[in-house]
Amino acid sequence: MGKRSGEPDEFAEILEPTPAGTGGTAEQEPADPDHTDQAPVDAAPADQAPADPAVSGWRRVLHGNRALWVLAAVAVVSLVAGVALSAVIVSPGQAAADAKPPEPGLITVPVELRSLSNDVTLRGDVQYADSVEVTLESGDRGGPAVVTGRVPEAGATLEPGSVALEVAGRPVIVLPGELPVYRSLRLGLAGPDVTQLKDALRSLGIDPGGSNTFDAATAAAIGELYARVGYPAPEPAEGSAAAVRGARDGVRSAEEGLASAQRALNTAASGASEAVRIQLDNRVRNAELALEAAKNPPAVQPDDPTKPEVPGKPNPQAVAAAEGDLALAIAERSAGLAAPDTSGENSAIGFAQRALEDARLALTAAEEGTLTFLPSSEVIYLAGLPRRVDEVMAKRGTVSQGAVMRVSGAELVLAASAAESDAKLLTIGDIATVTLDDTTLEARVTAVEPRKATGKEAGARYNVSLALVDPTPDQVASLQGQNVRIAIPIGATAGEVLAVPAAALTAGAGGESRVEVYQPGEKDTRLVAVTTGLAAEGFVEISGDIEEGEQVVVGR
Repeated sequence: MGKRSGEPDEFAEILEPTPAGTGGTAEQEPADPDHTDQAPVDAAPADQAPADPAVSGWRRVLHGNRALWVLAAVAVVSLVAGVALSAVIVSPGQAAADAKPPEPGLITVPVELRSLSNDVTLRGDVQYADSVEVTLESGDRGGPAVVTGRVPEAGATLEPGSVALEVAGRPVIVLPGELPVYRSLRLGLAGPDVTQLKDALRSLGIDPGGSNTFDAATAAAIGELYARVGYPAPEPAEGSAAAVRGARDGVRSAEEGLASAQRALNTAASGASEAVRIQLDNRVRNAELALEAAKNPPAVQPDDPTKPEVPGKPNPQAVAAAEGDLALAIAERSAGLAAPDTSGENSAIGFAQRALEDARLALTAAEEGTLTFLPSSEVIYLAGLPRRVDEVMAKRGTVSQGAVMRVSGAELVLAASAAESDAKLLTIGDIATVTLDDTTLEARVTAVEPRKATGKEAGARYNVSLALVDPTPDQVASLQGQNVRIAIPIGATAGEVLAVPAAALTAGAGGESRVEVYQPGEKDTRLVAVTTGLAAEGFVEISGDIEEGEQVVVGR
């Protein structure tokens, strides 16, 4: 800082002191013109002897630089304190170097009462299983497959019998099954797709009939299915109603033709009338009487009336003629009363019967055309229902082309990978503990399968699948898509058992396991034979003449 006006230049005075022996005081600096009434600092009273110039200079140094002297004093004190502390404080490294080694002794731990378990620990991804793309069959659809409604949102669930989508105003019904749709199912068809359809209907509580073919009962069941989803059943082909009417007219006509042929046969089979039969019988009777008369002519009265009548002699010619006439009458009667030839009438009846059968078959076929059927474009089969909708590619008003949505299993599953040595320790149904941050819940092992690989990797890793046990909706939401820790116990004690560290066990001369027990206050330890059990987490289950809390030796 600059020196204020009027202040004495002390350092100048120190550097240039007044020479001794001058007989007077130091030369006074000119007075400050603004302070003419003040005496100079170094001015001495008139009645005092002049001061020693050397003493006056040191007085100025002491009184004019007090702050400097204070700092110097603090520095000196700090230096002395540092030297003193350095002689007292020792660094950790020096203390360790100067420390003496501990006295040798036993390293012991107490026998603990604890539960032991061996776990296979894996990392797994929580995801929805069996993701598949859903495509629609459009072979029997008359027009473009325009999506008109019922478009689900991602996260929706597809149940058996639900409508996945509405296309061209018609539903696409979800049914359980693995066989894809490849044809429309109608009356009279049979095959694995018909069997699958009937099984799916039974799972919904709808009776499709007991046969292996698509029959009238199956058609009725399809109608009930459409009624459940709230849509009318598929309409029959155009003109089928007129075909049914024509077939029914053909049946009536065939029935009338058969009735007419039957009447003709009945008439032909009835033979001659009663009058003709009587006439023919009378003809034979008269011929018999004529033959009898020819064989027995009347007696001849002789010319002498007194003489008796002479018997008449039959005329051979008359008798022969009468016999011929009788034979003819009998033949005529036989011909007139014989069974008539009805072969023509029978042929006509056979033709009429075949015509009626054909007409009835035509009617059945026409009526079958009006029965409910299942179009291939209005059904999809999905295994493992219910299913969750993961992604929807179809939009209302667009033409469906390719996949319309992607679905997966409706339940979360855990997909993990394990080494072959760990996988062989797992069994289906094992209960695992799943942990993610503060969330902990149980899962059940559902599959342990070798990973498909080639070369050296074949069989080296196994895919482990687990299903969560009763997760809450909040847990499902928090776990979805996460990588979690999975602990699967492969062995555990039945409650708490006595356990010691594995280092506490030694082998005896006979191969038995034993522990060395430290007895406080006694010079020697004692060896106790024990039976070992489950080993886990660095501890071994033991049993024998030993109690919880006793100290066992693990090192020296």
